[in-house]
Amino acid sequence: MKFKTLFLAAALCAAAVSAAPASAAFPDRPIDIVVPFSPGGGTDQISRTIADGMSKALKQSVLVLNKPGAGTVIGTGYVAKSKPDGYTLVMATFAHAVNPALYKHLPFDPDKDFTPVALIGTSPNVLVVNSHSPFKTVKDIIAYAKANPDKLTFGSYGTGTSAHLCGALFEDLAKVKMTHVPYKGSSPAITDLLGGQINMVFSTAASVAQYVKSGQLRAIAVTSKQRSFAFPDVPTIAESGLPDYEAESWYGLLAPAGTPADVIAKLHDATELAIRAKPFQQRIAIEGLNPHTGKPQDLQDYIQKEEKLWRQVVSDAHITLD
Repeated sequence: MKFKTLFLAAALCAAAVSAAPASAAFPDRPIDIVVPFSPGGGTDQISRTIADGMSKALKQSVLVLNKPGAGTVIGTGYVAKSKPDGYTLVMATFAHAVNPALYKHLPFDPDKDFTPVALIGTSPNVLVVNSHSPFKTVKDIIAYAKANPDKLTFGSYGTGTSAHLCGALFEDLAKVKMTHVPYKGSSPAITDLLGGQINMVFSTAASVAQYVKSGQLRAIAVTSKQRSFAFPDVPTIAESGLPDYEAESWYGLLAPAGTPADVIAKLHDATELAIRAKPFQQRIAIEGLNPHTGKPQDLQDYIQKEEKLWRQVVSDAHITLD
């Protein structure tokens, strides 16, 4: 009888251990955040700041792995096919919500192949012109564009980038036609804007803040619905004559679909601690980023809203990358 009791106790103990979540010890090795862009850019810097904060919160190394190419498709596809164990994440951006409209055939499903971890933050683009430009308001630009179809040029960091689609949305809502000039990155676009070769750029705040501050560029308006704390005296495009205009850049962490809920919870909590930490708060001042804290589902809801908006803009403008 004593033997049977001991055997039963051992069996119950073993059952309890086997029933415990396999992810209970998570993380017990380094975590990778895949950045689908080259090192040194805004997304890379945001990701490294978040990774450092998460490392401290999780007491485990969180590393940044750069996998650029094909408009973020290479890096994002790598994560979609990774094991859903929480050790491989992707820093998703504006491109994640836009690519389904730009590409007819993606090697992954942006909605079904990922699980949201956290929406990190959003930031407006800034409509900027050369300081010698005659344009001082959104209404100035619209009036000229209506009188001179296709003569105004706006630069971007490539077809399908936020700078391009912010311009396409502007054309759509203002009912004007301008000429899009794509560049291979922000530096050549800003250089040509400074040199007067193009009329305007719908740029990220981080790319033009120094030039606006020095007086080389004039900030006409920001693309978000509310004014940016980084440019408090600059009106929004919405309040400048296009009330339905709203466009943002954003950052969010995604894990492969099927990642256990308890792992997602740990990653989400660590991300929120990283957002609140001083290094990230300092980065916010540079990026003009509005931080977000909330639930993982907030990111999924946000992506779906973005997909709907940009699918319509891409369709109306007949933009494709296939």
